[in-house]
Amino acid sequence: MNKSEHLEGGCICGQVKYQITDKPLFTQACHCKDCKVLTGSSYVVNTSVLENTLMIDGEVSTTKLTAGSGAASRAFFCTKCGTYLYTDYDSAVGRLNVRTKTLKESDKFPPQAHIFLKDKDPWLNLSEDVNCFEKMYDAKTTWPKESLERYKEYLKTRSK
Repeated sequence: MNKSEHLEGGCICGQVKYQITDKPLFTQACHCKDCKVLTGSSYVVNTSVLENTLMIDGEVSTTKLTAGSGAASRAFFCTKCGTYLYTDYDSAVGRLNVRTKTLKESDKFPPQAHIFLKDKDPWLNLSEDVNCFEKMYDAKTTWPKESLERYKEYLKTRSK
């Protein structure tokens, strides 16, 4: 993805549309118990983006949630259809996690890691060519170097 390209996405009813103005940082599938309840599914796929690259057009509502780890987050939904669009985790300073399947071209962002496999449904078989972690991973050793550099640079400018 080059600087002139934008990723687009939105809710199912069309009231909320969004653009991501820079290449995402990382995509992961989470199998934790909380994500299963929130989605009513076996896991959720989230794509991490820098907070200043997500541009929302439309009305969203938010609710505060507490993860199994005790960390706080805010979930953002379309006010009309309730589509869960993205999450702002207190522990993920400077970035947001977009629900990957709300992207128009979501197939371009397959999971680069599966996390919280300790809670994975036993009947679900995963590809052996994707990093898998019993709990969370260390981004410094799992994310692409380029993503780590962009994130680090953004945090420097954000703190000024």
